[in-house]
Amino acid sequence: MPANDKPIAQLAGSQVRSDFENYLLQSGKLDRDKLLQLSSRAKEAGQSLVELIVAERLVGEEDLVKLEAEYFHIPYIDLRAHITPKEILDLMPQSSIANYRFVPFAFDGKTLKVALTDPSDLRALEALEFFAQKKRYVVEIYLTSITGFQHAISQAKDISTEVSTALEDIAKREKEFQEKRVKETDKAPQSEKIISAAPISKIVDVIIRHAIEERASDIHIEPGEHDLRVRYRVDGVLQSSLVVPKSVHPAIISRIKILSNLKIDEQRLPQDGRFHMQIDKISVDFRVSTLPTVNGEKVVLRVLDKTSGVPTLAQLGILGRKQKTVEENIKKPHGMFLVTGPTGSGKSTTLYSILNKLNRVGVNIVTLEDPVEYYIEGINQSQVKPEIGMTFASGLRSILRQDPNIIMVGEIRDAETAELAVHSALTGHLVFSTLHTNDAVGAIPRLIDMGIDPFLIIASLNVVMAQRLVRRSCEECKRTFSVPAQVVKDLTEELKDVPEDEMLGVDLKDLHLYKNEGCAACNNTGFRGRIGIYEVVPATKPIQELILNKESGNKIFAQARKDGMVTMKQDGFIKALKGITSLEEVYRVTKV
Repeated sequence: MPANDKPIAQLAGSQVRSDFENYLLQSGKLDRDKLLQLSSRAKEAGQSLVELIVAERLVGEEDLVKLEAEYFHIPYIDLRAHITPKEILDLMPQSSIANYRFVPFAFDGKTLKVALTDPSDLRALEALEFFAQKKRYVVEIYLTSITGFQHAISQAKDISTEVSTALEDIAKREKEFQEKRVKETDKAPQSEKIISAAPISKIVDVIIRHAIEERASDIHIEPGEHDLRVRYRVDGVLQSSLVVPKSVHPAIISRIKILSNLKIDEQRLPQDGRFHMQIDKISVDFRVSTLPTVNGEKVVLRVLDKTSGVPTLAQLGILGRKQKTVEENIKKPHGMFLVTGPTGSGKSTTLYSILNKLNRVGVNIVTLEDPVEYYIEGINQSQVKPEIGMTFASGLRSILRQDPNIIMVGEIRDAETAELAVHSALTGHLVFSTLHTNDAVGAIPRLIDMGIDPFLIIASLNVVMAQRLVRRSCEECKRTFSVPAQVVKDLTEELKDVPEDEMLGVDLKDLHLYKNEGCAACNNTGFRGRIGIYEVVPATKPIQELILNKESGNKIFAQARKDGMVTMKQDGFIKALKGITSLEEVYRVTKV
């Protein structure tokens, strides 16, 4: 029974979920039209309205759960920063915790504190009441977010323990196999027998599930001379997660190849594939790449969370004058919009965000990508396949016969693609693409180097944007500190020419920085998530004249600064002073 002496199941019966929608309206977090639209979508999909609002990034998850807690008169608990002992998690059946999505987090011998994720789930409340009566516990109910719930239960799932159990099972099966006489007709290799066994599937499932829980963007499975290492890239930084015996390497690689529909017996050539999994109501695509090494095949899985949705420009970190410039240029009927930066700097995500903004019924958007990372409803997306002659250049020729309004070319890699992209922009199409250059201005000499005449560049180029990704400071554990005198001097000098409208929220006369102490919510890293830092260079008249006269990149850069451009480093410093990231992160990604 809960501490308020009301039967647990009555908590759901006495509250009407639809009334919570009215409560949301009164809070001012959502307008009526948007809420009605989301409510209808949630009912059609059989999905929670709260989860849908969070997926659409309209309201922060924790803020929304706090509103729910106020409405249902249930205390809120943030389990992201709470360490739950395993013995307390073991007080309730793991099947019930997974099925009903509630979790115990504190127990004093008599009173058990349990966090719910959905206070309107009658089945969960009835199960909890039955458990309380059976054990004769006093149950105190709290409300937590899905993220908090997942953090709490992940503490009971130690990846090393789970994998060790599976390895013991494999060793036991191998021993049984060796002890048993093998018939002469049984020609199946031992590796195939292990592959078909449940333990290998269990190991791969654990590796993948743990990556999702850790918010990893990539999974690296790397064979060494004596063992097999698994690493996750979390917020752009690789972290070692697991080391297993080298003996299971062939079976793990084969299991992933089977999932990806790749050739199991081909170990000399690289292969690419993809597969899909549904993990705890999260729809995830995995892009798979294999590479032969001296120690065996290495596999990298890119994790593509389809439920997260395409972020907006503001969520990416494109703010102020930069956002205004981008929005003005994507409204133009024709011309070329280029995004530059190294591999893994978020260029494709930026383009997806822009295309999603432009996506409407009256516009034909066609893309040519390598590979297609996210599928967007209403956009015609194609993937290049060089092995059959479908290159960026040949694909772009075909796209031009598809009556497009907007074209997105994944990358300009060669002179032929560059020439076709420029001519497409000149013939009434809005063209988006990427280039591998260190800064925005560097795109211009790169195009000239590809053989594009300067007069064609100034006639077709609308804007160039360069970007990098920095880690976001964890909101739970960041703390302000006074800036040392030398750092104040350096920052003041660096930011003195930045336009005032870009410095909102920053006072150069009273500078503060933030340090990240690390906590349970961010796995003691001090960071959670990533955000971009940008520089945007529109093709103004003075810059066009410099291009036409074949002036150096330094002169074009100086003119862009005169036009009010904020450099990536300056944008990073401003975000660091606002507490969005750290100064060290900015230096890490902008160092030459």
